Amino acid sequence: MDIIVAIDLIDGKCVRLVQGDFKRKKIYNEDPLEVALLLENNGISRLHLVDLDGAKKGKVVHWKILEKIAKHTHLIIDFGGGIHSEKDIRTVFENGGDMVTIGSIAVQNPTLLKEWIHIYGDDKILLGVDIKNNKIATNGWTKFIDFPFFDFLQEKSNHGIKKIFCTDISKDGILSGPSFLLYKKIIEKFPNIECIASGGIRNMDDVEKLFNLGCNGVIIGKAIYENKISLSNIKNWKKKSNKK
Repeated sequence: MDIIVAIDLIDGKCVRLVQGDFKRKKIYNEDPLEVALLLENNGISRLHLVDLDGAKKGKVVHWKILEKIAKHTHLIIDFGGGIHSEKDIRTVFENGGDMVTIGSIAVQNPTLLKEWIHIYGDDKILLGVDIKNNKIATNGWTKFIDFPFFDFLQEKSNHGIKKIFCTDISKDGILSGPSFLLYKKIIEKFPNIECIASGGIRNMDDVEKLFNLGCNGVIIGKAIYENKISLSNIKNWKKKSNKK
C-alpha cells in the first residue's frame, strides 16, 4: 500500500483546511519545497499536491511550485486542483507531475475525462471523488451535486478509470478516523479499481486497518503536520508491511 503525503496549497503556502472550509485554514509552512524535501529525506516517495487556489479558480495556479518540487526531489507527484482543460493537464506534465487528479470536470464534463484517459492512459489519470453526506463535491468543495456516489463510480469505471482516491469531507482535517465502511464498499463493488483512502487518518492503526481492508493507498495530511503520526512511524510500518 502506498503511503502518500498531502501538501495543500493556498497563496503558495502549505496549509490544511477543516472539513473543506476555506475559512478554517491553518498554515503549516511558508515553503512547500522545504516540506517536500523533509518528506523525501524521511523515506516518503509519493506526494499528493493540491492546488486549492486552482480548484476555486478553475485553472492551475501553482504550477511553479510543482516545477520546483519536481526539480529538487525524486518524489512521485500527483497534482490536482483546477484541472479543467487539456492545457491544464499539459501544464502539470510539462512541470514534472507524474499523474493528474481530475475532480470537478469528471462531474461537469464526463466525455472530456473519457478522452483524457484515452490520450494519456489510465495510469496517468487519478480520479478524485470528494463526498459529504453522500453528495459529490466540486470546485474546491464549494458546490455539491446530487449524483448517487456508486452510480458515479460505475460510470467512471465504464469510461476506463483505474485509480481513484475518495475523501469523506466530513472526516477531513478533524482527525476523527476515516470512513472505513465507505472504502470497504468501494473495494467490494469495484475490485478492478485501485482505491486510495483520504480524510480523517489519525494514527498508524487507521493505516493498518485500511491496509487490511485492501486499500491500495492512503493519503495522510494533518496527522503528520500535527505530529500524530511521525515520519519514522511510517518508515517502520512500511518495513513491517513489506515483510507480510
